[in-house]
Amino acid sequence: MVLRRYVRPETPVDDPGIADHEARALDFVDQVPIPTPRLLATDLAGVETGVPTILMSWLPGRVEWEPSNVDGWLRGMTDLLPKIHGTPLPAPGVIRPFRTYRQHRYDPPPWTRWPGVWQRGVEIAHGPIPGDHHVFLHRDFHPGNVLWRRGKVSGLVDWQAASIGPASVDVGHCRSNLLSYGTEVVDRFTTLWEQASGLRYDPWADVSTIIGCLDNLRDEPPSGRLAVEETLARAVAELRG
Repeated sequence: MVLRRYVRPETPVDDPGIADHEARALDFVDQVPIPTPRLLATDLAGVETGVPTILMSWLPGRVEWEPSNVDGWLRGMTDLLPKIHGTPLPAPGVIRPFRTYRQHRYDPPPWTRWPGVWQRGVEIAHGPIPGDHHVFLHRDFHPGNVLWRRGKVSGLVDWQAASIGPASVDVGHCRSNLLSYGTEVVDRFTTLWEQASGLRYDPWADVSTIIGCLDNLRDEPPSGRLAVEETLARAVAELRG
């Protein structure tokens, strides 16, 4: 079993219902055709454990950040997404609608070369969510939440951010986590997902993901700044046509 305790003091302030939402998400993902943790027990008010707490089943496998077969690693991840996104939607109110993560400040990071790109990105992220076909999202989809065993995916964990929104959201979140591997890997991941899903990636998701991490990006190390800013600039340019 796995016990998850929400001990960080800022979490209830930023998202006071997060433990309850994770419990409802774990109940719902039982019907997703991939291995996911099962909800076993909750202490949402922290009566017994002191803080909001979730007890869930343990899944075998480990996280893989340095794959020997990069293409197989990318395929394993992209093959999960159509299964998640194809899950019939729950009744209204069970899973929250998608929204870009709120930030404390929206001014461009101090290291930017193109402050206008960030300002336009903020406007886009605060604008309407595109598309009228919204799906069930993991919402925190990236290699650190995918488990592997003997060369195959053995599970997907960390469902506390599950949402209803455009399918590109999960792709965009993963793309941002793949930037350190280079644009070729990012583009390959996107192409594999488009082939598996039959959909086109919406660059709006790059903008929403990056602006949704703006507070953290202010302290981005020099090695990661260029890739992040260039991804944002490319997405803003594509959206402008």
